[in-house]
Amino acid sequence: MHSFDSEYLIVGQGIGGTSVAWHLYDSGKSFQIVADSSMPSSSRVAAGIFNPLTGKKLVKTWLADDLFPYARLFYGGLEQRLGCKFMHLTPIYRPFRSIEEQNTYLAQTADPGIRPYIATTPDPGSGMPYVNAGFGGLEVVQSGWIDLPALLDASRAYFQERNAYVEATFDPAQLSRTEEGIEWNGKRFKTVVFCQGFFALENSWFDWLPFAPVKGQILEITTDVSLKPYIINQGIFALPISENRMKVGATYSWDPLDWEATGTATGELEDKLKGLLNSPYALTGAQAGIRPSVRDRRPLIGIHPQFSNVCIFNGLGTKGVTLAPFLAKEFCNHLIYGKELNPLVNIKRYFSLYFR
Repeated sequence: MHSFDSEYLIVGQGIGGTSVAWHLYDSGKSFQIVADSSMPSSSRVAAGIFNPLTGKKLVKTWLADDLFPYARLFYGGLEQRLGCKFMHLTPIYRPFRSIEEQNTYLAQTADPGIRPYIATTPDPGSGMPYVNAGFGGLEVVQSGWIDLPALLDASRAYFQERNAYVEATFDPAQLSRTEEGIEWNGKRFKTVVFCQGFFALENSWFDWLPFAPVKGQILEITTDVSLKPYIINQGIFALPISENRMKVGATYSWDPLDWEATGTATGELEDKLKGLLNSPYALTGAQAGIRPSVRDRRPLIGIHPQFSNVCIFNGLGTKGVTLAPFLAKEFCNHLIYGKELNPLVNIKRYFSLYFR
């Protein structure tokens, strides 16, 4: 019998690593998180919006009927446990761009799969004179946003108090693996779980996976008008984070993949904002991040094809706040009880890339 300092080493503390940690914690498993909070993180830039109906046409988010109830349960439970507020249940208002769009959307709301996510109350657009909504709009419910920095900071403090978090720059050269276990920083673990977001591209264990990272930028603006608690979504989002402040986003770009906000991306967002809002505002900030997206737009989760104690939980892309809780539960059930992972997220679908 080998002795371990902890069962699991979790590398990274974005929304992925944090969700895995909480599920292991609630399963009574021991773990150590290693993260460098000075490193850039897409989780800390992201607006944290969860939206059950996306795209130009009203497309129900993949697995929405499982993901959304579980996310609300997970985040609500954490708010109580940590004693802080970070889940904001906020409807999304989608102004129609034309009569044609109005007719198309209203016809789609008859779909029984979509109906639970549409408000049956009167159009709230008249109460938001700062929004361009000449053709009216649609109110999406079961939506909102997570204040990710607040959630991640409170979780980190909780785990630090229990000696389950270490602040350090993870150097893969310091990690050694045998069939008996994982050694890192003088400690022994049974299994390592990599939750590194974009930095997984530099991880030699998993650099064969088809990541397709995307840079995104968001702005922060202030306005003199009193903002109602609705996320406005039409091509871009405008998310009220207080009565006079909004986050606006997001762009999608591939070159260069860095963490710098640019004037070009700011200009692109401001052009779109002109079509969405009709009130003056002041630009107060811009942030950029790199989303760990995947070629087939499905996460990359599972156990290494050759090494049974090396795992990955990554590739959550633009829907991380919605996907992370439910998939972390499924992943931990896979690790602990051997339950099958959804084949659409399991990295087994790409094992041919590793063995070729």
